[in-house]
Amino acid sequence: MIFSGIVKTSLIDYPGKIAAVLFTPGCNYNCFYCHNRHLIDDFPDIIPTDEIDHFLQKRVGLLDGIVISGGEPTLHEGLIPYLKKLKSLGYLTKVDTNGSRPEVIQALVEIRVVDYFAIDYKAPKARYHEIARGESNPEDVLATIDILLKNRCSFEVRTTVVPQLSLTDLILMSEEMPQVPRYVLNAYKAPSFFLSSDQSLIDEPAYSEKTISEFAETLKLYQPHVVLMF
Repeated sequence: MIFSGIVKTSLIDYPGKIAAVLFTPGCNYNCFYCHNRHLIDDFPDIIPTDEIDHFLQKRVGLLDGIVISGGEPTLHEGLIPYLKKLKSLGYLTKVDTNGSRPEVIQALVEIRVVDYFAIDYKAPKARYHEIARGESNPEDVLATIDILLKNRCSFEVRTTVVPQLSLTDLILMSEEMPQVPRYVLNAYKAPSFFLSSDQSLIDEPAYSEKTISEFAETLKLYQPHVVLMF
């Protein structure tokens, strides 16, 4: 397993827990608003394995959990053994994923090495490839959500409310998904690094907190467990 970034202490990435976040390089999507573009555009610097191992050993008992994020973690063959390692150290584990590989999620569920999942649902099915680009396929994401529901896993679904999504889009997304235990609406913030060809998309003004809050009240008619992240 290789990592290209680390947040040593986070109070927001694992709900209700103190966690560290490890970032994997590479992604099969190409979202214009990605805040981790350095992990997917160029092959980034790799943090030495022994440095990560030393950190994990030192923080046993101080951190509740470890979040594996990216990039897209499910692209890495070493994900399962690494999660087993984290569990052997006593950590709670969380995986952030775009949901594009339901077969990997199924394997993770079967061996019970993940305590919490976060799945991104990025756009209505008809606009999914427009927003997420790359190898994105909404049916894979919905299959991932279905697996987690059927197996009664702890998880959340997240949507970044980019300016290109209307309330009508968000309602449609809420209808396309089954009812989920936690639906997080993330406010859009323009990334520091982006493709020059995406300048016009980046320049679109973000929705205000008030507007997103109003969206949330409407979406609760379809997804009762909406949470806002600003």
